[in-house]
Amino acid sequence: MSEELLINISPMESRVAVLDNGILGEIYIERHHKLGLVGNIYLGTVVRVLPGMQAAFVDIGQSRTAFLHVNDMQREPRSVAENKNKAADDSNKMDTNIDNTVVENSTAKLAVTPPVISTQSTEVMPVSKTLIQHRLHESQRILVQVTKDQLGSKGARLTTNISLPSRYLVYLPSSEHIGISQRIDGEEERTRLKTELSSLMQTVNLKGGLIARTAAERVPVAKLEEDIYYLLQLWRTICARRQEINHHQSSELIYQELSLPLRSIRDLVHADTEKVIIDNTQVYEQVRSFAKEFVPFVYDRIVHYTAEQSLFDVHRVEDDLRDALKRRVDLKSGGYLIIDQTEAMTTIDVNTGSFVGGRSLEDTVYKTNLEATHAIARQLRLRNLGGIIILDFIDMLEQQHKDDVLDSLQSQLTQDYAKTKITQVSELGLVEMTRKRTRESLGQQLCEPCSTCQGRGFVKTAETVCFEIFREIMRCARTYNSPKKFTVVAHAAVIDLLLTSESDTVADLEYLLGRVITFDVENLYTQEQYDIVLD
Repeated sequence: MSEELLINISPMESRVAVLDNGILGEIYIERHHKLGLVGNIYLGTVVRVLPGMQAAFVDIGQSRTAFLHVNDMQREPRSVAENKNKAADDSNKMDTNIDNTVVENSTAKLAVTPPVISTQSTEVMPVSKTLIQHRLHESQRILVQVTKDQLGSKGARLTTNISLPSRYLVYLPSSEHIGISQRIDGEEERTRLKTELSSLMQTVNLKGGLIARTAAERVPVAKLEEDIYYLLQLWRTICARRQEINHHQSSELIYQELSLPLRSIRDLVHADTEKVIIDNTQVYEQVRSFAKEFVPFVYDRIVHYTAEQSLFDVHRVEDDLRDALKRRVDLKSGGYLIIDQTEAMTTIDVNTGSFVGGRSLEDTVYKTNLEATHAIARQLRLRNLGGIIILDFIDMLEQQHKDDVLDSLQSQLTQDYAKTKITQVSELGLVEMTRKRTRESLGQQLCEPCSTCQGRGFVKTAETVCFEIFREIMRCARTYNSPKKFTVVAHAAVIDLLLTSESDTVADLEYLLGRVITFDVENLYTQEQYDIVLD
C-alpha cells in the first residue's frame, strides 16, 4: 500500500490529508484561532471536587473547566494512600497540606537532579480504593495533561499520568512500565525492543516507563537512545517550567504540543509513505528541518508544491471532504450506507439499494455487507467518528457469512490509528463497536446545527404550519375582542398553500370569526416561522 501526505496551509487553518493509494483515508484540520489541546500539559487549579462522581473540575485557563476522574490519576504507593486515608478518617477532615501527587514530588526532584532508576518495585493501591477527596482539594495546583479536546458542551478530559511522545517512543514519567505497541506482531521483535529499552533505561538512569511505538519496529538501538535523551531533556524542561511558575496564582500552559504539520511528520509518516507534499514555503522549511533531525528517512520524500491549482483540488480532497459531510455513502455495487451521528452514539445502516446480485438473496446480502465493511472502516477514519457506534448490517442467515463480515471489518480496522473494539453480531443483527474519541468529528469541526431545523434534520411541512396558523388565529380571536382584521406574515410556500389548497378553510374561518384575514409574504422567514398581526 502506497501512502502520501498532503499538507495544505492557509492563513486560517492547517490541513493534513492522508491518501491511501490515491484515496483520501484521513483528514486532520487545525484552525489557527482554535488550536487543539490534546497533549498539552498545564499547571491547573482544582475548582471543585465531587466525591459522588469521584471526579474533579480543574481550571486550565480555557473557556470551560476540564474534567479529571480518579481513574485518570496516577496510582499512589500503598503506604502513601493508607496514610492519607487513615489521617482523613482520624481527623474527619482533609489535610490541606497534602497537595502533591506522586508525579509532582518526582517532578520536583527531577528538576534538580537526574532521575535515578528504582531497583525495587513499589506496591500499588488499586485506584478504586483511593478516594479523590483524600487526594485533591479546592484551590490545589496540579500538573495535568489533556487527553480529549472539548467536545460540544463538555470540557476537556484530563489525566495526571503524563506521557511525552517522540518519533519511536512514549515516555511515562510516573510509571515503571515498559510496553510495546500491539501493532508490532513479531514476538522476536517485541522481545528485542523490551530488552534494549530496559538496558537503555539503566544506562541513562531513567526513572519512569517507556512504550515503543509502531514506528520503533526494526529501529536500531542508537535511534532509540537518541529518542530517550530527547524525551528526558524535554521532561526536565517541563519540570523546570513547573517550578518556575509554581508561585503564580493563575493556571498556566507548561508544554504545548507540536503544530499539526510537525505532529503529522512525527506520528503519521512510516516506511510506506512515498511523499509528503507541502504547499507553503515556510512550513516546508520547518518540516524539512524537523524531519532531518527526528525522521531522517523521510527527508528526501518531502516535496514543495508550487503549482497554481490548489493542492487539495488536484488530488480531489475537496470533493471527498464534501462527500464526507453527507448522510448517504454510495457503494460501487449500488448499495449504500446511511450514517447518523447523535449525542449518544453513531448509527450506520447498510442497504442493498439498486444492487440485485445474481444467484440468491443471501448471496446479494453477503456481498453487500462485505463491501460495506471497507466503506465503514474508511468513513470511521475519514469522519473521525468516535464513542459508541452501532452497525446495522443487512440480516444474514448463514453463520459463516456473519463470521466473514466480522473478520473483514476487523481486518479493515487494523489500519485505524484509533483504538476500536467490536462485538459479535447480536440477535437483532446489529454489531456494536467503540472507537476511541480524542477530538471532534469532521462534522463537528466543520458544521453547526441548522438554524432552520435546529439540528433536527427536518422541518414541518407547509400544511402543518397552515394548521398551526389557523389554531393561532382562533386563539387570538378568543383572547382579543378588538381586532377587526388578522394579517398572516409567513414564508412564501405557506402563503401559497393558504391561498390555494386551504382557501376554503380560510373562508370558513373568516365567516366563523366575522373578521378579515389577509396575507403577507416574508422572504426572510423559514418555512416554520410566521406572525399573526392584529389590526
